[in-house]
Amino acid sequence: MARIRFDFGSQTLDAILLDGPTAEAVAAALPFSAAVLTWGEEVYFEVPVKAAREPEARVVVTAGEIVYWPEGPAIAIGYGRTPISRDGEIRLAAPCNLFARAEGDVRTLATVAPGTRVTVTRLD
Repeated sequence: MARIRFDFGSQTLDAILLDGPTAEAVAAALPFSAAVLTWGEEVYFEVPVKAAREPEARVVVTAGEIVYWPEGPAIAIGYGRTPISRDGEIRLAAPCNLFARAEGDVRTLATVAPGTRVTVTRLD
């Protein structure tokens, strides 16, 4: 499967795209860049992607799962608790489509400040 890179300037995070329509839509839109926003221990940013909510969309993810929020439209990468998390979970604001898995430790994103530019590119 294809690999992508999130370049936050001072650090990068590589990920593997999963099979599915959202991953295909993200790959087709590459490259793109945006300003990062944060919500608790989550970074997210608007993307030029249009994809419908998939039947498997969910609000709770595990560290390393990268999702697309159809209502944003945005990519969200949770690495810990959000303001609505319960019992240590990573709870998103709304159901999101899982489209990629990080190859590195997403907890390093804790140092990414709101307003940081992120560029997303295809690696292969």
